[in-house]
Amino acid sequence: MGLFKDFKDDFSQAVNELVPGGEEVQAPEETASVDSLKQDIDVKSEMSKLDGLLVEEAPAPAPAPAAQNVSAPAANAQPVNNGPVVVDETSTITSGTVLTGDVSSNGHFDIQGTINGNVTCLGKLVVTGTINGNSESSEFFADASKIAGEVNCSGTVKIGAGSVIIGNITATSAVIAGAVKGDIDVQGPVVVDTSAVVMGNIKSRSVQINNGAVIEGFCSQAYADIDMQTLFNI
Repeated sequence: MGLFKDFKDDFSQAVNELVPGGEEVQAPEETASVDSLKQDIDVKSEMSKLDGLLVEEAPAPAPAPAAQNVSAPAANAQPVNNGPVVVDETSTITSGTVLTGDVSSNGHFDIQGTINGNVTCLGKLVVTGTINGNSESSEFFADASKIAGEVNCSGTVKIGAGSVIIGNITATSAVIAGAVKGDIDVQGPVVVDTSAVVMGNIKSRSVQINNGAVIEGFCSQAYADIDMQTLFNI
């Protein structure tokens, strides 16, 4: 420190000699050293000085969903169906032909011969021969035929004169002109023609019985729109 003090005195004397008017220039006071490590720092106060300087970063935008690669349908693409499609073709079992076993078709059947088995087709079933088994179709027509089995149809059933059916019939509508031994369950109308003979119950929405028809059984219009319970609720 003595060396530094002597330097200050010599520096002051040299400056005073150069300054006009004999003004004495005071040597700069010795700056006291500060040990910042020994002082308590107010962290909160220091951080407050930064207010406004830091800008909150905006959240990064969510990534856009990846584009799905949807291919355009081909020009010759066929529509997808939920089930089998009715084929516009007719399979004929000629008279004199006898088949033993179940048969099925996506089209129509014209049975002129004899089938000993169940018959299933998506289209129309025309029987002028004999079926010893159950049948399912969208339409059913029997003319001078012999059928021993159930007849299940999603459409109309027509039993022509001279036909004999031993089995129950289920359909949406029916015209009976032949002989039926079994129950008839039809969601829509039933017409019992003059030449008809029915040995069984008829359940339908409406029934028309022509003069000359013979029915041995009960007729119930269970599918009619009239609510019987409400009508007779006195």
